[in-house]
Amino acid sequence: MQVQDKRSSEEPQLLKPSTSPSLRASEQQLVPSAQRSRKKLRSRWIALALALFAGAGGAGYYFWKQAHPPLPVGISFGNGRVEADEVDIDTKYAGRVAELLVDIGDMVAPGQILARMDSRDIEQSLSKSEAQIRQAQRSVDEAQADLAQQRTQKILAEQEMGRARSLLKNGWTTQETADQRQQALDGAVAGLNAAQARVQVAQHALEAAQHDAGFYRVEIADNTLVAPKAGRIQYRLTNIGEVLPAGGKVFTMLDLSYVYMDIYLPTAEAGKVKVSADARIVLDAYPGHPIPAKVSFVASQAQFTPKSVETQTERDKLMFRIRMRIDEARLHAHADAVRGGLPGVGYVRWNPAVAWPKALQGAP
Repeated sequence: MQVQDKRSSEEPQLLKPSTSPSLRASEQQLVPSAQRSRKKLRSRWIALALALFAGAGGAGYYFWKQAHPPLPVGISFGNGRVEADEVDIDTKYAGRVAELLVDIGDMVAPGQILARMDSRDIEQSLSKSEAQIRQAQRSVDEAQADLAQQRTQKILAEQEMGRARSLLKNGWTTQETADQRQQALDGAVAGLNAAQARVQVAQHALEAAQHDAGFYRVEIADNTLVAPKAGRIQYRLTNIGEVLPAGGKVFTMLDLSYVYMDIYLPTAEAGKVKVSADARIVLDAYPGHPIPAKVSFVASQAQFTPKSVETQTERDKLMFRIRMRIDEARLHAHADAVRGGLPGVGYVRWNPAVAWPKALQGAP
């Protein structure tokens, strides 16, 4: 009984928090130590992340430098976009769209029919003109027959006049008869001249009718829209059944024979670039395939610069537009890959003595 009373008296004391000064000091030291450990761990993670970022950046820079080696002096570069000339397929006359034979993205050849306008009214005018041609031709035939008749009468009058002169000379006929023969001859000549004039009038009428028919044929042909050159349809701007005014746009096509890139170079470099200088175009979509090109244009005036240049600093800011054109034969050989608006980098070799780097040599 005494033992149980002792345990019961000691148990509450074990459950009570210690009030020892040394224990409270150790607890106070434990809290800052845990905070320092967490801060140190966080710092290690940050340092590791920074190291990974730095390593990735360094590796990226290394590979970029390998892919873009430094250019030798004599070659300049600039950013740009590949562009192709746009050709609008327009109507010459007002009318209704009757037929569309191509669509967006289709490749077309020179002279290929792209669309037809409703030309039934012009075809009726052509039929009328062709009937007038037939009528004028009959008039010409009639006039020529009359001309032949008048020539026969003139020949007969000349023969009779000749005989009358012989008879009059020998005294076997009268002067009155000779005068009558002369008048008949003069009338035959006049009739012949009139017949010749009628033939000319009929022929002019025939030519006028033929010109009218030719005009209607040209108008019908102009209502058939054809491709002026090889290219790709970029936009279709109308639908079948729509009525367009004169000059209404039906298609817009890209001229695949004229593809180029414009870049801008500072004064010190642009001044050394000449037309027909060798160039290369590297597209972002095909970084490992430099495209050979030639400089086709060098701007004579600076772009986006002050109107008056007063200082050396301003003069260094002058930028000139350089156009590099891709060879037409190469474009036709790779027509399916030609795209407008693709970004890339253009390189110009203004010093012919400098060799192209291996990455820019391109196909021969």
